[in-house]
Amino acid sequence: QVQVVESGGGLVQAGGSLRLSCTTSGFTVDVRAMAWFRQAPGKEREGVSCISRNGGTTYYTDSVKGRFTISKDNAKNTLYLQMNSLKPEDTAMYYCAMYKSPYFIGCSITNDNNYWGQGTQVTVSS
Repeated sequence: QVQVVESGGGLVQAGGSLRLSCTTSGFTVDVRAMAWFRQAPGKEREGVSCISRNGGTTYYTDSVKGRFTISKDNAKNTLYLQMNSLKPEDTAMYYCAMYKSPYFIGCSITNDNNYWGQGTQVTVSS
């Protein structure tokens, strides 16, 4: 079975940084496109960032551009989301996602056909 597990969330003050990590089993992170999503209370889940299976293509939603960086370390089989200059509006449960389809050569933050992690909470205080 495919498993996706996030970690690294926590409580930080506005302007601070966190790095989220995601490890997978069943498939390694280098063979599928992956993405980070988030969901705040009372809001729908939104795509934050994605990365192609070979790491060559990345995409970010407008609200995090310039602040967040998605990356993969294939040797460690780990996906990362480096979050800098955090804002209170970044507060959400963050989910790691591995695309189910092996045919994506790019990535999309609108894709819902994913294996999902359980989520890691990020809380940014003002």
